[in-house]
Amino acid sequence: MNPPSPAAGKFLVRGIALAVALGIWFAPVPEGLTPKAWHLFAIFGAAILSVILNAFPLLTAAMIALAAAVLTGTVAPAKAFGGFANGSVLLVVVAFLVARGVVKSGLGRRLSYMVVGLFGRSTLGLAYSIFLTDAVIAPAFPSNTARGGVLFPIVLSLSQSGGSSPEDGTARRMGAYLMFCGMASLSVSSALWLTATSANPIGVEIGRTFGLGVDFGSWLIAASVPALAAILLLPLFLYKIFPPEVKETPDAPAAAREALRTMGPLSRNEKVVAVAFALMVSGWVFAGTLKLDLTAVAFAGLGALLATSVLTLDDFTREGDTLATFLWLAVLFALSGQLNEMGFMGYVGERLATRLEGVSWPVAYVALVVLYVLIHYLFVSQSSQVLALFGVFLDVGIRTGVPKEILAFALLFASSYFSTITPQGGSQNVIFVGAGYLTQGELYRLGAMTTAFNLLVFLVVGTPWILFVTR
Repeated sequence: MNPPSPAAGKFLVRGIALAVALGIWFAPVPEGLTPKAWHLFAIFGAAILSVILNAFPLLTAAMIALAAAVLTGTVAPAKAFGGFANGSVLLVVVAFLVARGVVKSGLGRRLSYMVVGLFGRSTLGLAYSIFLTDAVIAPAFPSNTARGGVLFPIVLSLSQSGGSSPEDGTARRMGAYLMFCGMASLSVSSALWLTATSANPIGVEIGRTFGLGVDFGSWLIAASVPALAAILLLPLFLYKIFPPEVKETPDAPAAAREALRTMGPLSRNEKVVAVAFALMVSGWVFAGTLKLDLTAVAFAGLGALLATSVLTLDDFTREGDTLATFLWLAVLFALSGQLNEMGFMGYVGERLATRLEGVSWPVAYVALVVLYVLIHYLFVSQSSQVLALFGVFLDVGIRTGVPKEILAFALLFASSYFSTITPQGGSQNVIFVGAGYLTQGELYRLGAMTTAFNLLVFLVVGTPWILFVTR
């Protein structure tokens, strides 16, 4: 018997996604939910399922979901299209364009040579340099998306200088591995520092309503052991499950130093990009103190690169992937936000959490953290999940007898490391996803495995440490 053709297989998985959508849509609406919230879940869930099953590319699934949500009257047009004006979404797009300036000017290549000269004897060494760099700069950045905008040009240049590019089929040479390391690094460094992402202070403020007093120092002490363990182990874990084709590069440091000498002094465009980039980074670092908008700072940097002709409009015409990324991220951001606003996220969290009342607190603790992580499949924003569910899960855990300090820290740290569970699980991911080095299948598979690994590290290593430092 002949196996089904690719076209027949595609038709089958698309039929499965449609059947799931219709099955949920016409199922009785659960008590406590509105019909619109239930119907939006059917649309959103089927869109994500269709991507996981490889029935549609993410952009196609997002466009169909948007049209279905608006044309069925489930979501008002203004709400559905609101993601296109969202600051975080725009920040991702501008970061893409600025990164092109870093690469085009040659500054990215120069920085990559410097990194290779120090750490480049192996691809694993390069991965550790990414994690180390991110961990060091993380406390100064209130946005992990902005921090991704700093890391991405370096990772891209490292990949390209290593002869790895998705355009010529060499993505797996080393670029795919390094790109996912960039995403994974942002997830665990955000758990290490209170100030590394906007979701952390939000969770701390919610915790104060439960009598928790967490400051920069107490956060760092509680996070230090599990987060540093994850930072030390993750590059090696990813190296084992998603190995690059090129592993050893013993001659690379010497070659990189020679290439730096050949490049000579900084060119005019490199100097312009370096100054603009430094000012952007400074603006992001001091955004809270100076009351600056992160996206506006990024636009100012992009404007400077255009005004100085480092970037031109012709460069924008080559950024088709950037436009596609902007479209699907804006759509999913808006639909996920509407699920939250309609009360669906809170409903799911409460129903799952309250089923644990009456069980022993260690069982409730593990179950709550695992559920909290898994629910992120439905979210496009870390902050939105913290706002919707952190207080709900913490309240249920306390009523079950879980020590509030242990559960609070575990949920707060999870709010950072679960960001890699899907490509859209954090807007910072999208900067790396858009480079095209990783397929959707690879992103979902690696995202699930990395999140499970982090969950295990933070439960096994983090729980006894938090017990020790909070008792």
